[in-house]
Amino acid sequence: MAEIQITTTQNVTIAFTAAEVGERILAYFIDLVIKIAYVGVILFLIGSFSSSGGIELEENFNVDPWSVMAIIIILGAPVFFYTIISESLLLGQTVGKKLVKIQVVKIDGYRATFLDFFIRWVMRFVDINIFSGVVALVSIGSSKNHQRLGGMASGTAVITLKNKVNISHTILQEVADNYKPTYLSVIKLSDNDMRIIKENFLRAKKANDFKTILLLKEKIIGVIEEDPLPDVTAENFIKCILKDYNHFTKNM
Repeated sequence: MAEIQITTTQNVTIAFTAAEVGERILAYFIDLVIKIAYVGVILFLIGSFSSSGGIELEENFNVDPWSVMAIIIILGAPVFFYTIISESLLLGQTVGKKLVKIQVVKIDGYRATFLDFFIRWVMRFVDINIFSGVVALVSIGSSKNHQRLGGMASGTAVITLKNKVNISHTILQEVADNYKPTYLSVIKLSDNDMRIIKENFLRAKKANDFKTILLLKEKIIGVIEEDPLPDVTAENFIKCILKDYNHFTKNM
């Protein structure tokens, strides 16, 4: 499996595993089945309506062709906009991607935006629709970060989420229900910030790299603009920050 190196906004490089072509194709066909199923239901309902008097209504009233076109557009919109709506609402995943456990992410460390998903969606017509996926397969196989043209244009890539992950690999930190946070301004940090902090903190702690721990402490203070309590070590300060953040965000 190939790796995608993503450099975050704090110049920290994190390695993700690129989604395999087979996984992406499987997700595509799952989404395609969902679209076909939707169209099938619509056609069934239209057929039921016609057989129960719809044709008689058409014979008694002049049907405006523009009204018919509007109805077709409205009914077809969920299929046409399926991918961009799904990825925007599910943070880089469609139903197919979610089932296959792959996700679209930004390669610059920021969270993907609607504009990024829109660019990917527009480029699908070149990558997948016009040339039956040949362009996508060639670009994925030849690009450094395994991107199709839409990914290159939007600065995104598709990664796999199948790696075994436990609590030590996430921003999660066990906190009691009655836990009282110490640093209220910790909410100035983002999920991405906390993931970076925790990964580097655990790595530095394992290697007894106290210089990195002190550097993390200073960077945190610079963002939250709140000094540690007196006599609190850098290690305990960072542990407290992790717990405080998860206290505020665990129910979000």
